[in-house]
Amino acid sequence: MINILKNISIGTDIENIKRFEKYSSNKEDAFILKIYTKSEIEYCFSRNNPAKHLAARFCAKEAVYKALCGLGFVGINFKEIEIYHDKNNVPQIKLLNKKFDNICCKVSLSHNKDNAMASVLLYLPLSQTASQFTAIDH
Repeated sequence: MINILKNISIGTDIENIKRFEKYSSNKEDAFILKIYTKSEIEYCFSRNNPAKHLAARFCAKEAVYKALCGLGFVGINFKEIEIYHDKNNVPQIKLLNKKFDNICCKVSLSHNKDNAMASVLLYLPLSQTASQFTAIDH
């Protein structure tokens, strides 16, 4: 019997948008440059309220981090995780490190006036488990 739950992991995060308002006027801030990719910075700062977009992407990155840890990965850098919108404006996750090439990702982002949140589902093909990847640090 295949234990399919070994191949699935979820993550979620919620953040107060006010926490990100201090970064809304400076895309060169050290925190911004440490966490976000160039594409994410361009997207967030092109919007009317960068703070809510920064917060939503941070939530997604944190949720991906939690889900990757659930699959057995460690040593994950937030800049290895990129959140973007596809041609239908649906949020997507791009994992930029080759050790994550076989991981499939789904994300849902939401925000209201005060908070942003993200939920993430990661899964591996049924024939693989995270321990089969040679790039995993245990």
